[in-house]
Amino acid sequence: MVRRGKAAGGPRGRARLVLLGPGLSYLAVLLLLPLALLIGYTVFRRGRFGGIAYEDGVSGENFARIADPLYAGVLTDSLRIAGVTTLLALLLGYPTAYAIARLPTRWRTVALVLVVLPFWTNFLIRAYAWIVLLSSEGVVNSALTGIGVIDRPLRLLYTEPAVVLGLLYAYLPLMVLPLYSAIERVDPRLLEASADLGARPARTFWSVTLAHTLPGVLTGCVFVFVPSLGNFVVPELLGGGHTVMVGNLIRDQFLTARDWPFGSVLALALMAFLVLLLMAQAWAGRRLGGR
Repeated sequence: MVRRGKAAGGPRGRARLVLLGPGLSYLAVLLLLPLALLIGYTVFRRGRFGGIAYEDGVSGENFARIADPLYAGVLTDSLRIAGVTTLLALLLGYPTAYAIARLPTRWRTVALVLVVLPFWTNFLIRAYAWIVLLSSEGVVNSALTGIGVIDRPLRLLYTEPAVVLGLLYAYLPLMVLPLYSAIERVDPRLLEASADLGARPARTFWSVTLAHTLPGVLTGCVFVFVPSLGNFVVPELLGGGHTVMVGNLIRDQFLTARDWPFGSVLALALMAFLVLLLMAQAWAGRRLGGR
Protein backbone atom coordinates (compact mmCIF):
# COMPACT_ATOMS: atom_id res chain seq x y z
CA MET A 1 0.00 0.00 0.00
CA VAL A 2 2.84 2.38 0.78
CA ARG A 3 4.44 1.70 -2.58
CA ARG A 4 1.17 2.27 -4.40
CA GLY A 5 0.78 5.57 -2.50
CA LYS A 6 4.25 6.67 -3.52
CA ALA A 7 3.63 5.64 -7.09
CA ALA A 8 0.37 7.55 -7.10
CA GLY A 9 2.00 10.51 -5.43
CA GLY A 10 4.89 10.64 -7.90
CA PRO A 11 2.88 11.83 -10.91
CA ARG A 12 0.94 14.23 -8.72
CA GLY A 13 4.15 15.67 -7.37
CA ARG A 14 5.58 16.08 -10.85
CA ALA A 15 2.33 17.70 -12.00
CA ARG A 16 2.51 20.19 -9.11
CA LEU A 17 6.11 20.96 -10.00
CA VAL A 18 5.18 21.56 -13.63
CA LEU A 19 2.34 23.89 -12.62
CA LEU A 20 4.44 25.73 -10.07
CA GLY A 21 7.50 25.90 -12.31
CA PRO A 22 6.64 29.09 -14.28
CA GLY A 23 5.65 31.03 -11.17
CA LEU A 24 8.66 29.88 -9.16
CA SER A 25 10.99 30.67 -12.08
CA TYR A 26 9.46 34.14 -12.35
CA LEU A 27 10.00 34.79 -8.64
CA ALA A 28 13.54 33.41 -8.72
CA VAL A 29 14.68 35.46 -11.72
CA LEU A 30 12.86 38.75 -11.07
CA LEU A 31 12.68 38.79 -7.25
CA LEU A 32 15.12 36.48 -5.48
CA LEU A 33 18.10 37.05 -7.78
CA PRO A 34 17.87 40.88 -7.70
CA LEU A 35 17.32 40.75 -3.95
CA ALA A 36 20.42 38.59 -3.53
CA LEU A 37 22.42 41.08 -5.61
CA LEU A 38 21.22 43.97 -3.46
CA ILE A 39 22.17 42.14 -0.28
CA GLY A 40 25.59 41.35 -1.72
CA TYR A 41 26.22 44.96 -2.79
CA THR A 42 25.58 46.35 0.69
CA VAL A 43 28.91 45.15 2.15
CA PHE A 44 31.15 46.62 -0.56
CA ARG A 45 32.39 50.14 -1.26
CA ARG A 46 31.67 52.44 -4.16
CA GLY A 47 34.27 52.38 -6.89
CA ARG A 48 36.26 55.44 -7.85
CA PHE A 49 34.11 55.97 -10.91
CA GLY A 50 30.98 54.41 -9.48
CA GLY A 51 29.69 50.88 -9.31
CA ILE A 52 31.26 48.31 -6.98
CA ALA A 53 34.87 48.20 -5.82
CA TYR A 54 35.25 44.51 -5.04
CA GLU A 55 39.01 44.83 -4.59
CA ASP A 56 38.55 47.08 -1.53
CA GLY A 57 37.03 44.26 0.49
CA VAL A 58 33.89 44.33 2.59
CA SER A 59 32.80 47.10 4.92
CA GLY A 60 29.84 48.04 7.09
CA GLU A 61 30.14 51.79 6.55
CA ASN A 62 27.10 51.87 4.23
CA PHE A 63 24.84 50.85 7.09
CA ALA A 64 26.24 53.63 9.30
CA ARG A 65 25.57 56.27 6.62
CA ILE A 66 21.84 55.59 6.71
CA ALA A 67 21.67 57.32 10.11
CA ASP A 68 22.92 60.60 8.57
CA PRO A 69 20.46 63.44 9.39
CA LEU A 70 20.19 64.29 5.68
CA TYR A 71 18.84 60.87 4.78
CA ALA A 72 16.75 60.68 7.95
CA GLY A 73 15.12 63.96 6.93
CA VAL A 74 14.27 62.57 3.48
CA LEU A 75 12.71 59.50 5.11
CA THR A 76 10.73 61.69 7.51
CA ASP A 77 9.43 63.83 4.65
CA SER A 78 8.51 60.70 2.70
CA LEU A 79 6.59 59.25 5.64
CA ARG A 80 4.74 62.53 6.13
CA ILE A 81 3.78 62.88 2.47
CA ALA A 82 2.71 59.26 2.20
CA GLY A 83 0.77 59.55 5.46
CA VAL A 84 -1.06 62.70 4.36
CA THR A 85 -1.87 61.08 1.02
CA THR A 86 -3.24 58.01 2.78
CA LEU A 87 -5.35 60.07 5.17
CA LEU A 88 -6.85 62.13 2.34
CA ALA A 89 -7.49 58.96 0.33
CA LEU A 90 -9.35 57.49 3.30
CA LEU A 91 -11.43 60.64 3.82
CA LEU A 92 -12.37 60.72 0.14
CA GLY A 93 -12.48 56.99 -0.51
CA TYR A 94 -14.76 55.89 2.33
CA PRO A 95 -17.75 58.09 1.36
CA THR A 96 -17.21 57.13 -2.28
CA ALA A 97 -17.14 53.42 -1.50
CA TYR A 98 -20.14 53.78 0.82
CA ALA A 99 -22.14 55.58 -1.88
CA ILE A 100 -21.24 52.94 -4.48
CA ALA A 101 -22.24 50.11 -2.13
CA ARG A 102 -25.65 51.73 -1.64
CA LEU A 103 -26.35 52.11 -5.37
CA PRO A 104 -28.75 49.77 -7.15
CA THR A 105 -26.98 46.60 -8.26
CA ARG A 106 -27.09 47.49 -11.95
CA TRP A 107 -25.27 50.78 -11.34
CA ARG A 108 -22.54 49.45 -9.07
CA THR A 109 -20.53 47.95 -11.90
CA VAL A 110 -20.71 51.22 -13.83
CA ALA A 111 -19.50 53.17 -10.80
CA LEU A 112 -16.63 50.74 -10.16
CA VAL A 113 -15.55 50.94 -13.79
CA LEU A 114 -15.45 54.74 -13.47
CA VAL A 115 -13.28 54.37 -10.35
CA VAL A 116 -10.68 52.19 -12.09
CA LEU A 117 -10.92 54.02 -15.42
CA PRO A 118 -7.80 56.15 -14.75
CA PHE A 119 -5.73 52.94 -14.56
CA TRP A 120 -6.44 52.40 -18.25
CA THR A 121 -4.25 55.42 -19.01
CA ASN A 122 -0.47 55.40 -18.75
CA PHE A 123 0.81 56.60 -15.38
CA LEU A 124 3.21 59.14 -16.91
CA ILE A 125 0.47 60.64 -19.07
CA ARG A 126 -1.69 61.15 -15.99
CA ALA A 127 1.22 62.82 -14.19
CA TYR A 128 1.91 65.13 -17.12
CA ALA A 129 -1.78 66.03 -17.21
CA TRP A 130 -1.41 67.55 -13.74
CA ILE A 131 1.48 69.66 -15.03
CA VAL A 132 -0.85 71.07 -17.67
CA LEU A 133 -3.50 71.76 -15.03
CA LEU A 134 -1.28 73.28 -12.32
CA SER A 135 1.32 75.27 -14.27
CA SER A 136 1.35 79.06 -14.20
CA GLU A 137 -0.38 79.17 -17.59
CA GLY A 138 -2.42 76.06 -16.88
CA VAL A 139 -6.14 75.46 -16.73
CA VAL A 140 -6.55 76.18 -13.01
CA ASN A 141 -4.68 79.49 -12.97
CA SER A 142 -6.28 80.60 -16.24
CA ALA A 143 -9.75 79.87 -14.90
CA LEU A 144 -9.14 81.66 -11.59
CA THR A 145 -7.65 84.66 -13.37
CA GLY A 146 -10.48 84.73 -15.89
CA ILE A 147 -13.21 84.95 -13.25
CA GLY A 148 -11.28 87.54 -11.24
CA VAL A 149 -10.49 85.45 -8.17
CA ILE A 150 -6.74 86.13 -8.46
CA ASP A 151 -4.67 88.85 -10.11
CA ARG A 152 -1.55 86.82 -10.77
CA PRO A 153 -0.98 83.09 -11.24
CA LEU A 154 -0.59 81.01 -8.09
CA ARG A 155 2.42 78.78 -7.54
CA LEU A 156 0.63 75.45 -7.65
CA LEU A 157 3.19 73.33 -9.47
CA TYR A 158 6.51 72.13 -8.02
CA THR A 159 5.22 72.20 -4.46
CA GLU A 160 4.61 69.54 -1.85
CA PRO A 161 0.80 69.87 -2.09
CA ALA A 162 1.11 69.20 -5.83
CA VAL A 163 2.99 65.98 -5.04
CA VAL A 164 0.31 64.94 -2.54
CA LEU A 165 -2.38 65.72 -5.11
CA GLY A 166 -0.64 63.65 -7.76
CA LEU A 167 -0.19 60.68 -5.42
CA LEU A 168 -3.78 60.96 -4.24
CA TYR A 169 -5.09 60.95 -7.79
CA ALA A 170 -2.87 57.99 -8.71
CA TYR A 171 -3.74 55.72 -5.79
CA LEU A 172 -7.25 56.72 -4.69
CA PRO A 173 -8.82 53.71 -6.50
CA LEU A 174 -6.64 51.42 -4.39
CA MET A 175 -8.47 52.80 -1.36
CA VAL A 176 -11.97 52.73 -2.82
CA LEU A 177 -11.96 49.11 -4.03
CA PRO A 178 -11.14 47.33 -0.71
CA LEU A 179 -13.44 49.70 1.16
CA TYR A 180 -16.29 48.94 -1.24
CA SER A 181 -15.68 45.22 -0.83
CA ALA A 182 -15.78 45.53 2.98
CA ILE A 183 -18.88 47.77 3.06
CA GLU A 184 -20.74 45.59 0.57
CA ARG A 185 -20.27 42.56 2.86
CA VAL A 186 -21.83 44.21 5.92
CA ASP A 187 -25.01 42.30 6.79
CA PRO A 188 -28.02 44.65 6.31
CA ARG A 189 -29.80 42.88 9.16
CA LEU A 190 -27.24 44.34 11.58
CA LEU A 191 -28.13 47.84 10.42
CA GLU A 192 -31.84 47.09 10.81
CA ALA A 193 -31.29 45.66 14.29
CA SER A 194 -29.35 48.76 15.32
CA ALA A 195 -32.16 51.02 14.05
CA ASP A 196 -34.80 48.89 15.79
CA LEU A 197 -32.91 49.26 19.06
CA GLY A 198 -33.16 53.04 18.75
CA ALA A 199 -29.66 53.89 17.57
CA ARG A 200 -29.33 57.02 15.50
CA PRO A 201 -27.79 56.77 12.01
CA ALA A 202 -24.48 58.21 13.22
CA ARG A 203 -24.29 55.67 16.05
CA THR A 204 -25.21 52.85 13.67
CA PHE A 205 -22.50 53.89 11.27
CA TRP A 206 -19.86 54.15 14.00
CA SER A 207 -20.77 50.97 15.89
CA VAL A 208 -21.80 48.70 13.02
CA THR A 209 -20.64 49.84 9.59
CA LEU A 210 -17.25 51.28 10.51
CA ALA A 211 -16.52 48.56 13.06
CA HIS A 212 -17.16 45.80 10.51
CA THR A 213 -15.16 47.51 7.75
CA LEU A 214 -11.98 48.23 9.72
CA PRO A 215 -10.09 45.37 7.99
CA GLY A 216 -10.95 47.00 4.66
CA VAL A 217 -9.77 50.36 6.02
CA LEU A 218 -6.42 48.85 7.00
CA THR A 219 -6.05 47.15 3.63
CA GLY A 220 -6.85 50.33 1.73
CA CYS A 221 -4.43 52.37 3.84
CA VAL A 222 -1.62 49.91 3.17
CA PHE A 223 -2.46 49.80 -0.55
CA VAL A 224 -2.09 53.59 -0.74
CA PHE A 225 0.74 54.15 1.75
CA VAL A 226 3.16 51.57 0.35
CA PRO A 227 3.30 52.78 -3.29
CA SER A 228 3.13 56.43 -2.19
CA LEU A 229 6.20 55.97 0.01
CA GLY A 230 8.29 54.44 -2.77
CA ASN A 231 7.06 56.57 -5.66
CA PHE A 232 9.65 58.72 -7.42
CA VAL A 233 7.89 59.71 -10.64
CA VAL A 234 5.29 62.03 -9.09
CA PRO A 235 7.78 63.89 -6.83
CA GLU A 236 10.09 64.32 -9.82
CA LEU A 237 7.44 65.67 -12.20
CA LEU A 238 5.13 67.57 -9.85
CA GLY A 239 7.73 68.43 -7.21
CA GLY A 240 10.28 69.68 -9.72
CA GLY A 241 13.20 68.53 -7.59
CA HIS A 242 12.05 70.60 -4.61
CA THR A 243 10.34 67.61 -2.96
CA VAL A 244 12.67 64.63 -2.54
CA MET A 245 11.25 61.34 -1.33
CA VAL A 246 13.03 58.12 -0.50
CA GLY A 247 12.25 56.70 -3.94
CA ASN A 248 14.06 59.63 -5.58
CA LEU A 249 16.97 59.17 -3.19
CA ILE A 250 17.37 55.49 -4.07
CA ARG A 251 17.08 56.19 -7.79
CA ASP A 252 19.71 58.93 -7.60
CA GLN A 253 22.14 56.66 -5.76
CA PHE A 254 21.99 54.11 -8.57
CA LEU A 255 21.72 56.37 -11.64
CA THR A 256 23.33 59.70 -10.68
CA ALA A 257 25.80 59.14 -7.85
CA ARG A 258 26.42 55.54 -9.02
CA ASP A 259 26.82 54.55 -5.38
CA TRP A 260 25.31 51.10 -5.74
CA PRO A 261 26.29 49.82 -2.26
CA PHE A 262 24.59 52.67 -0.42
CA GLY A 263 21.64 52.60 -2.81
CA SER A 264 21.25 48.90 -2.01
CA VAL A 265 21.27 49.65 1.72
CA LEU A 266 18.55 52.27 1.27
CA ALA A 267 16.46 49.95 -0.90
CA LEU A 268 16.72 47.08 1.59
CA ALA A 269 15.89 49.38 4.50
CA LEU A 270 12.78 50.57 2.69
CA MET A 271 11.80 46.97 1.85
CA ALA A 272 12.29 45.89 5.46
CA PHE A 273 10.13 48.74 6.70
CA LEU A 274 7.36 47.88 4.24
CA VAL A 275 7.51 44.19 5.14
CA LEU A 276 7.10 45.09 8.82
CA LEU A 277 4.19 47.34 7.88
CA LEU A 278 2.49 44.54 5.93
CA MET A 279 3.03 42.11 8.81
CA ALA A 280 1.47 44.62 11.23
CA GLN A 281 -1.49 45.08 8.87
CA ALA A 282 -1.98 41.31 8.59
CA TRP A 283 -1.83 40.91 12.39
CA ALA A 284 -4.28 43.76 12.95
CA GLY A 285 -6.58 42.37 10.24
CA ARG A 286 -6.66 38.97 11.93
CA ARG A 287 -7.40 40.54 15.31
CA LEU A 288 -10.22 42.66 13.90
CA GLY A 289 -11.58 39.75 11.87
CA GLY A 290 -11.58 37.52 14.92
CA ARG A 291 -13.38 40.15 16.94
